[in-house]
Amino acid sequence: MDLPRLVLGGTSSGVGKTTLACGLLAALHRRGLRVQPFKAGPDYIDPGYHTLAAGRPSRNLDTWLLSRSGVVECFARAAAGVDLALIEGVMGLYDGVGGRDEAGSTAELAKILGAPVLLVVDAASTPRSIAATVLGFQQFDRDLRLAGVLVTGLESAEHQERLAAAVQAATGLPVLGGLPRREDFRLPERHLGLVPTVASPPLDEFLERLAAQVEESIDLDALLRLARSAPALSGSTADGVFPERPIADVTLGVALDEAFSFYYHDNLDLLTAWGARLVPFSPLRDRSLPPGVSGLYLGGGFPEVYARVLADNVDLLTAVRQAAAAGMPIYAECGGMMYLSEGIVDLDEMAFPMVGLVPGLSIMQPGRLFIGYGTLQTRRGTLLAAAGQTLRAHEFHWSSLTLPPQEETAAYAVAEHPGRLEGFHRGNVLASYFHLHFGSHPDLAQNFVRACARFQAGEAAVPPGK
Repeated sequence: MDLPRLVLGGTSSGVGKTTLACGLLAALHRRGLRVQPFKAGPDYIDPGYHTLAAGRPSRNLDTWLLSRSGVVECFARAAAGVDLALIEGVMGLYDGVGGRDEAGSTAELAKILGAPVLLVVDAASTPRSIAATVLGFQQFDRDLRLAGVLVTGLESAEHQERLAAAVQAATGLPVLGGLPRREDFRLPERHLGLVPTVASPPLDEFLERLAAQVEESIDLDALLRLARSAPALSGSTADGVFPERPIADVTLGVALDEAFSFYYHDNLDLLTAWGARLVPFSPLRDRSLPPGVSGLYLGGGFPEVYARVLADNVDLLTAVRQAAAAGMPIYAECGGMMYLSEGIVDLDEMAFPMVGLVPGLSIMQPGRLFIGYGTLQTRRGTLLAAAGQTLRAHEFHWSSLTLPPQEETAAYAVAEHPGRLEGFHRGNVLASYFHLHFGSHPDLAQNFVRACARFQAGEAAVPPGK
């Protein structure tokens, strides 16, 4: 399968990969090209910026959460028919899960996809020394195809010329250009990183300015030639992650607004493929649930920032509570679980009541970040998985519950931390701080849709495997 593709890999975090990716996507989109963006790893916020720049949804490719063939299938399905697939890496090019090997790294992803890599370097005040950095990255893994260099922090045209000459002499790699150091190219940030696009000021002008700079200072024609030099995509592109046909016809409400926007797009696609019609609703503004829904999906986000407004929307809190009492399947991740808790204590230490299905208050704890991958063992059958299944997941949050998960209701045991229980499961409600990629296990989205279909038919919830 011929599919032009490139990976942007950085020397480290913070070198400007996301800004560069958005600039490239916007510039190529402005040329009329169909560009499919991807983000390596479990990040939710960067893909939102990609989506605005490219005019089509960005998707995550995570080599730890997904199998190798699953990565290829999700990639090929989303990128079919486009002019270029652009994958923004995570952290530094060779940084992965444990630091001992390439597992979960941008380099591993690039090799699975057979994609050329453009190395992003911050060259502020270092014209020639950057050549030594690039040479080290080039020699570190000879199986990786490092095809060129993009530069941030450029100070002048002379700076770029000297840097390019040094890199070319040391490595033979072309420097395709880069971005100057400009404050108006900085993206807005808050406590979990960039501000999600749903909560940021309008970005049209910013993207237009960034695209114009990319057109001026990066050789896009050379970049496209490198992308088109990628070999035919190898490996299975139909591993069974996506079904051949739906199994039901159900309507699923998906919380989507400034407070809730963290979803893997493949999760939404998989639910649709299994037969769910997804209807967005806003816990901030809507006074009732969408009519006819037979399930709810509450993703992550920043409910702590909007806790007062969420608490003031008593009608929707009551509607969610009543839906749970009626047996409607409800699945919540991270911010969604905070919404289902008894209340949120925000960054100003103000407490606001929430739905009250999950015991305990969710309290923000600045300075104590919970982040990383986890292997979850299901302790009982839930609306997503049977008892005894192993699921790979990821967590990223500053809050914790005042009442730890209890033996009688905890959904998971965390393999990496013996004795740690995680999540909440009771009847038709499943909530956890961990995020699941439904492509990591073929049953997750299917089971969710089946649970919604049972509720729609007036049947009692039956966990998978029962």
